[in-house]
Amino acid sequence: MNAEMRDQLAISSIDSLLENARAGKMFILMDDHEGETTGDLCILAEHCNDSAINAMLKHARGLICLAMDKERATTLGLNYSERLFDSPRRSAVTISIEARSGITSGVSAKDRTQSIKVAADPDYGASDIVSPGHLFPLIAVEGGTLVRAGRTEAVVDLAKAAGSWPAGVICQIMNEEGSLADRDFLEAFAKTHQISIGTIADLIAWKRRRQSIIKRSGEIIFNSSIGGKWRMIVYVNTVSYAEHIALIKGDLSSPEPVLVRMHAINIMTDVLGEQLSGRTGNEIQLAMQMIADEGRGLIVMLREPSPTTISDLVQRKAAGDETSRNEIRNYGVGAQILNDLGVKNMILLSNVQRSIVGLDGYGLTIDGYRSFEQGKNNHV
Repeated sequence: MNAEMRDQLAISSIDSLLENARAGKMFILMDDHEGETTGDLCILAEHCNDSAINAMLKHARGLICLAMDKERATTLGLNYSERLFDSPRRSAVTISIEARSGITSGVSAKDRTQSIKVAADPDYGASDIVSPGHLFPLIAVEGGTLVRAGRTEAVVDLAKAAGSWPAGVICQIMNEEGSLADRDFLEAFAKTHQISIGTIADLIAWKRRRQSIIKRSGEIIFNSSIGGKWRMIVYVNTVSYAEHIALIKGDLSSPEPVLVRMHAINIMTDVLGEQLSGRTGNEIQLAMQMIADEGRGLIVMLREPSPTTISDLVQRKAAGDETSRNEIRNYGVGAQILNDLGVKNMILLSNVQRSIVGLDGYGLTIDGYRSFEQGKNNHV
């Protein structure tokens, strides 16, 4: 986010946002995705009340969801809903729920508040909720915004930092036409309702100063048929334990932008050569060749932490789901690897030009893009 935008919106510091959150005040979390700024009206679940829910229904107008950490979701017996979690831009949605007792229709502000309390309060358990209901839980990934720069992770991170229940209520802010509010609308909304605004990028930067979730576990120099000698460093995600690879060519310490490929490993396309729309094929090998030609660059290969990655992939494909769980929001681990290697400015090697959520929080800048087609044309 640029300085002009920050001035326009009077962005609050994360410490200030936390102070308001601890005091039970509502706040706005702003997200910059694909070049579009959107915002959610939020409150920590522990402080949620009828008035807050009514304000969300009346003023924010979006879907009210309860974000929680994985441990709490497990306690409640909640799992991801594959039917709902069918888009790479979606958060991890579970089946809808509501409180087993203490409510009537389940749809009123009072009833939703009761359902939120039961779902978030550690004194309650799985036997205290029923499905389906009028409350939509979202499960934050382990590691929070340092892994996935999403609104779900952001409000849970803030709840934990505030010493509250690890859950928060979020509602996307819509304009009068029913579309997602842009930054001008968010500014007016915040002023009208006297609500502070914080950004996911600032939260990431705040967390980075206090926590790192990666560490190096090994390093070698090897000779490849593509580009000769490479330096390979293995990184470990210490939260969910997944091993990731950084392939390095040349000196990354000079100030010029570095050619970087951020690659989510997919056994179907990378090993078995499956052809998918929007994918070039042999992308790792082509990236290695392009970086070798450049004489300087880096490939970060990211792996999913799940021990059932392959069977999950096969089941999704058998059901006709071609979406990838490794999407750009989940590159927080990759961004930390770039930080560890001293990369600040980069030319991103990708066929698609898009903004990366929370990138500012890592002190990283995309100075340009280079497509695989350019690399292919250079080797015809």
